[in-house]
Amino acid sequence: MAIIDDVREYHDELTEIRRDFHAHPELGMEEERTSEIVAEKLKSWGLEVHRGLGKTGVVGTLRVGNDTRSVGLRADMDALPITEANDFGHRSTYDGKMHACGHDGHTAMLLGAARYLSETRNFEGCVHFIFQPAEEGRGGAVAMLKDGLFERFPCDTVFGMHNHPGMPVGEFAIRPGPMMAGGALFDIKINGVGGHGARPEGGIDPVVVAAHIVTACQTIVSRNISAKDLAVLSITQVHAGDAYNVIPHEAHLMGTARAFSTPVMKKLEENLRRTAQGIASGFGATAELDFRFEFAPLVNDAEETGFAADRAADLVGEDKVNRDLNMIMGSEDFSFMLNEAPGAYIRIGNGASSPVHTAEYDFDDEIIPLGVSFWATLVENKLAKQ
Repeated sequence: MAIIDDVREYHDELTEIRRDFHAHPELGMEEERTSEIVAEKLKSWGLEVHRGLGKTGVVGTLRVGNDTRSVGLRADMDALPITEANDFGHRSTYDGKMHACGHDGHTAMLLGAARYLSETRNFEGCVHFIFQPAEEGRGGAVAMLKDGLFERFPCDTVFGMHNHPGMPVGEFAIRPGPMMAGGALFDIKINGVGGHGARPEGGIDPVVVAAHIVTACQTIVSRNISAKDLAVLSITQVHAGDAYNVIPHEAHLMGTARAFSTPVMKKLEENLRRTAQGIASGFGATAELDFRFEFAPLVNDAEETGFAADRAADLVGEDKVNRDLNMIMGSEDFSFMLNEAPGAYIRIGNGASSPVHTAEYDFDDEIIPLGVSFWATLVENKLAKQ
């Protein structure tokens, strides 16, 4: 692997920073400590630092020369509400919070790139280092955009990177076009008529209605979405009642929907609403659907995808770069930034770690220099001196 020699020299320091983030995880919109460390590091390396975008977001700007070209590099900072099961020295010190998706590593790698590029300045133009809060379903990308991210920090192109458990260290993967699904969260409130469990004929049982809705929802994708379009709809929570012998007044269903295009997502919403309301009406109950489109489909620009893949191949060789990664049903709110500027999102191998969003996960510090080198190589080529 053609890791930049200068980057190797501060691998240990970046590892220490990453493990400190891991030990002190912060949920979305609460990344006060993390953003403070990020801002101070960027200042110490001579970057312009701007805080408070999307509440806790940070942007570091590095300009070299008078060239007007610009590129944005983005890392996410937030953790997840998971109790960590690991017992190593840098495990989470906060109960019920954990860096279970590697955002600690993403932040450390982007900090490393900021340090390297500020020292070498082997490019012409402007780099915006975007440290985003609240990627995990709390709207951080949209919040930064609403605060004028690209108006204040114009980017000709923007790039993101995420670790990939199960892919060997030293490999990258990407694909042009749709790469990650758009995601929605939904709640269904079923209103019945409560009563005594021994006399169900006196009420309208919302639990029975909920059960029928759950079953019927299994056909929404298979009977309403073309087989050419990938989509998933899952009911993940069922809540009703609090006594053995009481039929409750209400039942609640919650879940998620995923698809790779907005029209398909709208079709899921329409069919879910019709199914829930129709079944409830048949039992004499009512159903209300709250469907929230939390993540847009992540769509990579074809040209920028090729550019990013070429830079990865410069580092690890063409045989270690998968340019046709399978589409991923998971969602990523970097998609909203890609809706505003052309760019691409690439995956970097995290080795044989546990899957993301599990209590046993940990970011592999071995890949930090490779991630930093990728960012540096990308900038030095995208903003090559004229």
